[in-house]
Formats: sequence, C-alpha cells, structure tokens
Amino acid sequence: YPDIQFCHATGFQASDSGLDNFHNYFASIYEGRYLAGIAAGLKTETNKLGYVAAHPFAEVISGYTAFYLGAKSVNPDVTMDIMYTNSWNDPTIESQVAKALIDRGCDVISQHSAEDNGVWQVGYNNDMIAAAPNASLVSPRIDWGIYVTEAVQAVIDGKEIPADWCKGYADGAVYLSPLNEKIAAEGTQEAIDKAAVSYTHLRAHE
Repeated sequence: YPDIQFCHATGFQASDSGLDNFHNYFASIYEGRYLAGIAAGLKTETNKLGYVAAHPFAEVISGYTAFYLGAKSVNPDVTMDIMYTNSWNDPTIESQVAKALIDRGCDVISQHSAEDNGVWQVGYNNDMIAAAPNASLVSPRIDWGIYVTEAVQAVIDGKEIPADWCKGYADGAVYLSPLNEKIAAEGTQEAIDKAAVSYTHLRAHE
C-alpha cells in the first residue's frame, strides 16, 4: 500500500526497511524517568530502589539507567535492584517481581503499584495517584499528540515524514504527572524543576 503512510510507535525497523511510507516514532522517555528517579531517591528510607523491567532491550535499559542516575543525583547512597519479567505485559508476573523486590528491602518500586505492601511507587504513562494515593509518587509520561500532529501535518503539506522521530521533555513530548505532594519528600518538586531546566538549556543549544 504505497499510498498509505504507516507510523509505528516504539518500533525500530523503519530506517532499514527500504520503504518510504514506513516510519517509527518514540519519545525520550528516559528524560522523564531521570526526573522521576529524583523523587524516588529523595523518598527512599532504605536507600534501595527496585525496578520491574520487561526485557533487556535498549529502551528498557536506558529507562532504568536514567531512573537510577536521577535518584543518585540527589542521594549518593542509593542502590537499585532490577528484575526482568521477560514480558511486555503480564500483570501476574509483574506483581510477583515487585513483591520479590520489596522482600529484598526495596521501598520504592518503579513501574508498579506497591500500596498494599506499604512501600512507594513510580508509574509509567499513567497518573496512578488516584489508584494508589498513599503509594504513587509520580509518573513519567509521553504526549503522543506531538508526533501525531506533526505526521498528519506533513501529509497535509505533502512533506516527508521522518523515518525515525524522537523528541523529549523540552518539546513537551515527555512530561511528568503531577507530583503527589502528600507523600513526596520535602523539596522534591524544587529538585525536579532544577534538573528539568537542563533539558530546555540543551535543546536551546542544539
């Protein structure tokens, strides 16, 4: 279907496909994960974070690396345990892995709710505060509308859609859900805002 433009979120094969109408798009979600890591690093009492990871895939590895570095930037003593589910979506295994991390002493878990276990949580792509008001700190999110608007406008204008597209925090493609100030450590929002300035600064000099 050469007259149809196919845009695949989070994919990686468009640039090697040889097809002019196949495109991949994602966002620099690791920027949001770094900022969320700041909230986790300031909140932890055991200095031990837990990360429920899907696969040993570049997207996942960059995400948990950024999360850890964000935590480390405000808490030099923090460590992090990572466990893989080897699945993109298996709530049962995810819950089991989260519980295993909690049993290891992790008191902030990235990805999944931990309210029933008396620890804290950082989510992904959804504001989880309503579901877990006493556990959920913040969630890094993607605004897919930034890309969709650009791609549709390109078609309208008869312009080429990039084979690979990725934008981040400075463009509004990555953002954080509102911080749960009811449970976040004092000074968390200020620390996040200070770190986020660097994204805007870097984009201004590109």
